[in-house]
Amino acid sequence: MTIYDVAARAGVGIATVSRTLRGSAPVAEPTRQRVLAAVAELDFRPSHAGTSLAERRHAANGIVFPDLSGPYYAEVLLGYEEAASQAGRSVIVLGTNGRPDPVGAVRDLAARVDGLVVLGRTVPDEVIGAIVDSGVPVVLLARPAVAGADALHTDNRRAAVALGEHLAHHGVRHARFLGSPEDSHDAAERWAGVHDALAARGTGLQVTGCSYDEDAGRRAAAGLLARADRPDALVCANDEIALGAIQAAEDAGLRVGVDLAVTGWDDVMAARHSRPGLTTVRQPMRTLGALAARALDDRITGTRTTPRSETLPTDLVVRASCGTH
Repeated sequence: MTIYDVAARAGVGIATVSRTLRGSAPVAEPTRQRVLAAVAELDFRPSHAGTSLAERRHAANGIVFPDLSGPYYAEVLLGYEEAASQAGRSVIVLGTNGRPDPVGAVRDLAARVDGLVVLGRTVPDEVIGAIVDSGVPVVLLARPAVAGADALHTDNRRAAVALGEHLAHHGVRHARFLGSPEDSHDAAERWAGVHDALAARGTGLQVTGCSYDEDAGRRAAAGLLARADRPDALVCANDEIALGAIQAAEDAGLRVGVDLAVTGWDDVMAARHSRPGLTTVRQPMRTLGALAARALDDRITGTRTTPRSETLPTDLVVRASCGTH
């Protein structure tokens, strides 16, 4: 039996059958009862493909990452994919790093899905605005809001200030931030929070730019630690950079937590099991992905028609790598 058989038995169109089964839009109660009776009489078992076709939908969501490597993106994707599958939707993943035309790739994906999640500064705001104007629901993660799109963030500022105050209280005098605040909204907020907290105690925070992987962190830290005026603290934009910095310190014969403080951000699994344990900020990465999928489904189904913004809490986790626990 097909959706067309159910529609014929109930005396309605296939779109009405689809809306009744998916609950994606209101259906008059007498009509809904006729459809459900026809489903029961015909022992009809709907397929996502059939109902999506009836509603001229794809039954697929897209998610755009700056990069597809690293534990942060993996955790966000796990949460997103699990929640999307519960809503009956498949997931198409796009990484923009290394693509000759990331804008074109994102526009093409937006034309093939029911809704789109965009993480970080992968494409300019005007591209996001054009996708929203085309009628495709968009949820933004870890980037500034764009009119018409939902936006989900984690609380970078509060935790960064707490981290900076913690380091200043324990005597850090020459700190360096490893990362590229100009390329990342999250990193910019983290740098600003730690900078302001240290500045209030008379300590500066200079930036050494690097990408967000372990090898980049190791190289950037090695250059700083070889200097005569080496820093006494490396404040890293994420845990991967910090883990690389710990390796560089060990290569230089320095004791992390004694000769040098190192901090990260995210609290990925490796941070919890590193030696010494990495002081970091825990953020709900998997929850962030799941909320993005649910927010997108709300907009696709019409459950909610207005965009919303939400900020999730984070927590400072102090371990031995900063030498101040």
